[in-house]
Amino acid sequence: MTSSSLPLQGKVALVTGAGGTMGRAVVDALCADGCRVAMIDLNPASMASLQERYAERVLAIACDIGDPTAVKAAHAQVVAALGEVDVLVNNAGILSNHKVEATDVAEWRRVMAANLDGALFWAQAVVPAMKARRWGRIVNTSSLAAKTGGLTAGTAYSVSKGAMSALTFSLARELAAFGVTANAVAPAYVRTPMVTEQLTEAQRLALIAQIPVGRFCEPEEFAHAVRFLASPLSGFITGEILDLNGGLLMD
Repeated sequence: MTSSSLPLQGKVALVTGAGGTMGRAVVDALCADGCRVAMIDLNPASMASLQERYAERVLAIACDIGDPTAVKAAHAQVVAALGEVDVLVNNAGILSNHKVEATDVAEWRRVMAANLDGALFWAQAVVPAMKARRWGRIVNTSSLAAKTGGLTAGTAYSVSKGAMSALTFSLARELAAFGVTANAVAPAYVRTPMVTEQLTEAQRLALIAQIPVGRFCEPEEFAHAVRFLASPLSGFITGEILDLNGGLLMD
């Protein structure tokens, strides 16, 4: 049994989008639970403070997750430095607010590459070792937009997150017999630059008025949901989309 105070002691976690607000919170949470963490982000500077804070407990790698060759190379670096990945957190993503008529082909492909393709490529990289060890956790970041079609989010973003939920179901079904779980967290309006910078003040006030708890989600609350699904005691949960929306949508 693992220590209750360090439930993931000795496990290797990999977090994409590690340099963003939500990613940094997840790195903090998983390090607190005893993980060594491979941090993946397109911008190496965004991970510098985490590298300084945790030193040899983390590894920062700049990687374009939409490029399967880059993912394979980054995965090889992770295995060489930290070992095989036990916990995969597919957190990287970009927002697009353009609705269907304003979404061009380039934007569609850019959003899908960042929000969906990378999750597939990383799952393909880490799943073989998880299956061989008969233990693993995959936690994907979906969104409220997957269920609502996007209250403020655009077409490409909403579709990419709906597909992320479907990828989660597919992985969960395929991997359950091997002791590997796949779940997703579907947050709504976490306090990140997507909310603070890409929505107008009027949009923010209108959204808060609709959220029963009367506020936005904090990054640490999102990270808490991720660490719960990554826990050894969450092994009987798979194929679940955990809503984190303050009661904005109840189903």
